[in-house]
Amino acid sequence: MLKDYKGISNISGPLMLVKGVEGVKYGELVEIKLGDGSMRNGEVLEVEEDKALVQVFEGTTGIDAKETKTRFLGRGIQMYLSPDILGKIFTGLGKPKTENDRIIPEKKLDISGNPINPYARDYPNEFIQTGISAIDGLNTLVRGQKLPIFSGSGLPHNKMAAQIARQSKVLGTEESFAVVFIAMGITFEESEFFIQDLKKTGALSRSVLILNLADDPAIERIATPRVGLTCAEYLAFEKDMHVLVILTDMTNYCEALREVSASRKEIPGRRGYPGYLYTDLASIYERAGKIKGRDGSITLIPILTMPEDDKTHPIPDLTGYITEGQIILSRPLNKKKVSPPIDALPSLSRLKDKGIGEGKTRKDHSDIFNQLYAAYARGKEVQELAVILGEAALTDMDKIYYKFADEFEAKYISQGEYENRSIEETLDLGWKLLSMFPRERLKRISDEYLDEYLPRFKKEEKEVAK
Repeated sequence: MLKDYKGISNISGPLMLVKGVEGVKYGELVEIKLGDGSMRNGEVLEVEEDKALVQVFEGTTGIDAKETKTRFLGRGIQMYLSPDILGKIFTGLGKPKTENDRIIPEKKLDISGNPINPYARDYPNEFIQTGISAIDGLNTLVRGQKLPIFSGSGLPHNKMAAQIARQSKVLGTEESFAVVFIAMGITFEESEFFIQDLKKTGALSRSVLILNLADDPAIERIATPRVGLTCAEYLAFEKDMHVLVILTDMTNYCEALREVSASRKEIPGRRGYPGYLYTDLASIYERAGKIKGRDGSITLIPILTMPEDDKTHPIPDLTGYITEGQIILSRPLNKKKVSPPIDALPSLSRLKDKGIGEGKTRKDHSDIFNQLYAAYARGKEVQELAVILGEAALTDMDKIYYKFADEFEAKYISQGEYENRSIEETLDLGWKLLSMFPRERLKRISDEYLDEYLPRFKKEEKEVAK
């Protein structure tokens, strides 16, 4: 039998202290009934003896300590689930956004999830095609991987997120593929963009949207990624689906964490973030992966905006430690109208070698990636040199590298927002760009592949030149 308490002793900001409680646990949900009969919700942040510190989701404005009753529900936040969640939109607390988003639940799960036994984890080794050449060709995404996107304020990471959600698929498998799209602290305009974009392209039918808006409570923002990942775990490990989870924007999540930590008067760590930021982020990121003996998997793409474009800021810094690489968006490339403005040189997918090659993408993928990377790096060096010495000081070969860097950015990295390139098209585009070099310069590609592919693209280049 649930008991009502009237012992509110203190109210401060979004927090209230309830005295005289019994058997209350951390993370427990609370119903708060105000004197006028209206209801609010909260969550237990801290318990000490007979006192419980409660964060009120809707804020404490208008709460009368004497007239308000609190009821502890004996459970944490739960997500009601069934296969019908596909094509539906939920709030940051997992409640249906509209009447049309209601489902008949098959089961309910606590949003905290269950940790995956490290011994039971299977190694990621299957290619996921996003349709974006700079990812598929250079920083390959592998099923079960955690690959974050490091962006900056004002860069088009939301458009890129929507494009990945629309286009992603696992090649060569008959298994179902789903996208769980989790947005935290976004504006109403951004929310409508994601909803309408996925509806217009038909991708909504295989997607679950969890949307937390900028004016929603901070404590709700902390629950949002866990609600989405609970949906992903259900689809992956109970319905055997490949699930791609996109989290945007993790910076908003961390800001909410800092706000709640400050409300609790905790000792701050780097830049005011709580000392447990690393552990908290790991509790989200490590819910991705594959389990031995299970067909389903969770692949994770967290997106975060780096404050002041600083890679050493605690959020990107700690994210880099936990995840397997990073894709970095570049402000200079964005100014040059390269879209998506992915900076290929500092970007990295640590598991790319496991997801490419014969039977996964194509046998020449590894060699073509290495050669493109080397040629682009040399081309950028030449361009920097030309700024100092002038183009007249460049050798004929330097001029080819200079041209290659520009062509690579304009044709390979840059592509249309609705342009979905297959891995074959991406690799062929790489060969086409490399065909501007003499064969002896392509030292990172084996002779076998040079003999098989290069003559075709050299011939095409000559025909275009005529």
